[in-house]
Amino acid sequence: MEPILIYGFPSGSSMGLVAAFERLGQPYRLTRVDMLSEMKNDAFARLSGRQETPVLITEDGRVLTETMAIALWLEARDNERRISFAPGSPQADRMHQLIGFVNTGFTNAFSPLWVAFEMEDAAPATLEVLRAYGRKAVTDRHEKLEAMIGDSAFLIGDRLTLADTTLIGVARWAEFHQAVDGDAYPKLAALRRRIEAEPEVQFALALEDGETPAGNGALRGHVPLKEVLERFAE
Repeated sequence: MEPILIYGFPSGSSMGLVAAFERLGQPYRLTRVDMLSEMKNDAFARLSGRQETPVLITEDGRVLTETMAIALWLEARDNERRISFAPGSPQADRMHQLIGFVNTGFTNAFSPLWVAFEMEDAAPATLEVLRAYGRKAVTDRHEKLEAMIGDSAFLIGDRLTLADTTLIGVARWAEFHQAVDGDAYPKLAALRRRIEAEPEVQFALALEDGETPAGNGALRGHVPLKEVLERFAE
């Protein structure tokens, strides 16, 4: 069977992995999940203990979670080097470094803001503390990422890679939470515009919005969540 990527909406970090699958060009399927209503239940917990996306069902039916693990799974199958670099090369090492930074410190900086978003009926003082702490953490990570961005068109060189797709799914959270002024980070703002203009990213964004874009033919359709849970949630 084709691998199945379970991706979340709205504004899921897994959007970038959809773009990576599309750029890879090998057959795959998707399962679209509403993160606000379809994950916090026992059935999804049996599939993914953290009750989060992304989740990958591999060709042989294994369940793989965590963005970095799925990115490495994609890299291992990227024989034509459409989204990665030769193993052991300086570019591959740099890609892994940037994926690690985005998937740990940069992503985690938003955690207090997501907590505040999910507990809006809490005391106003509690919410303000969470939001203030989150904005401070997000600002710090944006400053560090801005300093890491070089003069190339994308994070590494002149083409889209897994580092870029990992970033783009998360970077838009800054607007979602109104955490920072994007114009204060001109390198990152320009990079995001270039990434978002890539056809595979446009494709992934359209899918996230519930549209049915044509794509390049690698996507072999969506699998309903109910079917995935029945087949793979042990």
